[in-house]
Amino acid sequence: MIVKSAKEAIAIEAAEIASLVDRIDAEFEGAARAILSCRGRTIVSGMGKSGLIGRKIAATLSSTGTPSFFLHPAEAYHGDLGVVAKEDVALVLSYSGETDEALKIIPFLQDQGNTIVAFTGNPQSTLAKAANFHIDCSVSKEACPLSLAPTSSTTAALVMGDALAVALMNARGFSAEHFARFHPGGSLGRKLLAKVKHEMIASENLPFISPETKAIDVLGAISGGRLGIAIVKDGDKAALGVITDGDIRRAVERSQEGFFALNASQIMTRNPKTISPETRLIEAEEIMDKQRVHQLIVIDDQGAILGLLPYRFAIKKR
Repeated sequence: MIVKSAKEAIAIEAAEIASLVDRIDAEFEGAARAILSCRGRTIVSGMGKSGLIGRKIAATLSSTGTPSFFLHPAEAYHGDLGVVAKEDVALVLSYSGETDEALKIIPFLQDQGNTIVAFTGNPQSTLAKAANFHIDCSVSKEACPLSLAPTSSTTAALVMGDALAVALMNARGFSAEHFARFHPGGSLGRKLLAKVKHEMIASENLPFISPETKAIDVLGAISGGRLGIAIVKDGDKAALGVITDGDIRRAVERSQEGFFALNASQIMTRNPKTISPETRLIEAEEIMDKQRVHQLIVIDDQGAILGLLPYRFAIKKR
């Protein structure tokens, strides 16, 4: 019974969402263009469950290039309307279109000249008729078996809000780089905004060895460095090569019992891949993927080693 009820709820809401496609009409386009041309912000408001959906819509708009915030209609009616400027667009949510608290702020918005966009389930409602643009979010059936708890209707409003946000993103040419600037703490923001110099392991913490280092000491350097790599360098010169766990395995297979007679210059991979400290992490990731390497040596303009960027600092978050 539990599984059956859950599946039925999902099926009902999925069908209602699918029906929204036919509501993307001239009213929707007019609302989107009004927000695009707005020199202020998009103020989202709604009571109860509509308010909760409105908060999410406001957050989505703000993070995708449309400055927005949520304004509780009851608080607005008792003094907070002062935050609404005449350049702002008001997006008001009420499924019935007759929510008293939402309707009380409409005269102020109209008098100030704000463009009003309404999300309702009733095109003939007071709110729908008062709005400059009405977007129909009506549903034929709630997922709630009693048809009392807002379920399909709140999902419909949320999806319509997402549709509006996406349409605005595309119209603005909003890119991943723009998104990252609003989400600097997330993995995408870090990769797109952070540079190699922010994540590299500094040279003083790297395992350096000379070309003459014996195989047994090479193993010790790799193990002690805990990075799976040793960098072969001749004095203060640029890196001559690198030795990774893979280089060790290949040398053992090639030399067999003679492995421990080898020195670093005979084991290393020459001409290691390098990168500038000013390169963005996402570019470093692409270089690693393309060249199939797990470390990049960070060098300055003169070729001096500044550090090492291991793959774990640039790895994709899927």
